[in-house]
This record gives sequence, C-alpha cells and structure tokens, in this order.
Amino acid sequence: MLEGWGRGSKCREFELDVHKELHNFTADVISRVAFGSCFEKGKQIFQMQEEQMHLVSIALRSIYIPGFRFLPTKRNRKRWQLDKEIRRLPRNLIEANGEASENSKNLLGLMISSNKSQEDKKDRMTIEDIINECKTFYFAGKDTTANLLTWALLLLVLHQDWQRKAREEIFQVCGGHHEPPNADHLSHLKIVGLLGMIINETLRLYPPAVFLMRQTTKDVRLGGLEIPSDTQLYMPTITVHRDTQIWGEDAHRFDPSRFIEQRMHLASFFPFGLG
Repeated sequence: MLEGWGRGSKCREFELDVHKELHNFTADVISRVAFGSCFEKGKQIFQMQEEQMHLVSIALRSIYIPGFRFLPTKRNRKRWQLDKEIRRLPRNLIEANGEASENSKNLLGLMISSNKSQEDKKDRMTIEDIINECKTFYFAGKDTTANLLTWALLLLVLHQDWQRKAREEIFQVCGGHHEPPNADHLSHLKIVGLLGMIINETLRLYPPAVFLMRQTTKDVRLGGLEIPSDTQLYMPTITVHRDTQIWGEDAHRFDPSRFIEQRMHLASFFPFGLG
C-alpha cells in the first residue's frame, strides 16, 4: 500500500484520502482471508453488495409508499439485478473450486470443511448460509477496521511521543526492519504491548458503534429506575467511554497508558459490545 502511494505521485509531497485508501486496503485483506486465491472475485461480490446497500439506504431515506419497492423503477431493477448476482457468484465460486475450496485455509474453505464434518445433516449449513457468513464477515470487519486505522494514524500524528514509543517497540519485538512479524510477535504487541494499548485507546475515544441496543427479558431495577420486561435499551458507547467518573478527569485526552491496568468493570469499555 505504501509503495503504491509512492508510485502514484511525481512529487515528494502530495495529498491523498487516507480513509479511502485504508478502506480499499482493508477490503483487499478481508477478501483474501475470506476467499484466498479467488479474492478478486470475492472482492467483486463485496463491491456489488456495497452498491446494493447504498441503494437500500436511499430507499430508507425516501418517503415510504407501501408496495413501492416492488415497482420496476430504475433503482429497484438495479437492486434486483445486484441481488441475483450476489447470490449467483459465490455459489459459482464454491462449485467451480469444489474440493480445492474445501481444503483451502481461507474462511470459505474452512466453513465448507467444517460443514461437511458434521455427522447430523440437520446441523449443517446450506450454501446460502455459508455465503451469508462470508458477507457478514466482510461488512462487520471492513468499516470498523478501516475507521480504527484512520483514527489511530491521526492520533499518532498528533501525539508523536506515542508514535515513537510504538515504533521502537515494534522493531524491538519483531527484529530488523525487513523481517516480517510472526504470530507470536503480533500476539505480544496486541496483548501486552504499547500497540495494543494504542488500539484500545483509539477505540475508546472513537468507537465503531455509536450505541448498543439491548432488550430486557424480565423486570429489572437499574439504579432508581424500574425497567419492565421487553424494554429496548439504547446505550451510547461514547458517553460511557468518556465518562469522567470511570476514566478520570482526563477522559477526553488520548492516553494509552490508562490501559496498562484492567478497568474496574468490564462494561466500562465495549467498542464491540462485550464480545
């Protein structure tokens, strides 16, 4: 990606939309993880899915007219066509690769292999289920990862002392400048390293989900409130993540060191829920 940025400019200094570049980079990575050597075809599927979601979002912002989505308008026809292609291409991809897909180490292959190992056919997923899992994997990972990387880069530019510390740690853990990191290196950086703390602090200040929604299964008492069963609760993530009673008076300040020690309560930090 960085080499591509350098080749794309004739000057030493130039501007580019980093957020867009990171979205493309994340899409490439997820497509390769999901479909392996067929990631170009997988990427094509995901791009069509994004176009479909764009058309759906336009429809949701429009005045609701009962039955309008069934009329053969230009946008509806385009949406129907995309839906057919999105269902057809993954199925063709699975059928064309056959045993090769089953034995591959990408997400698609692992799901096919795991699915066939189920003795009870009732426990097996359909091809449609497998396709939907790949689509969910893409949508759940692309925007959240790209947004996290964008905010993290911005915060490190603004706080170059942490940028320097993170850089030194990466070289110390991973070795020389040209040595690719292995799984142990990445695990160390994520769990006990500064890089993991920087990622968590970025997620605290700029969480990918603006709120979480939960529904009570029984009557509960929350503080001085009596909440009846089947009540939908909306929890604003950023309000909790920047609560001075939890994180201190400097809750709005970027300080990864606050993650050196575990917080008092698991629910004080939930960028992806409690999972």
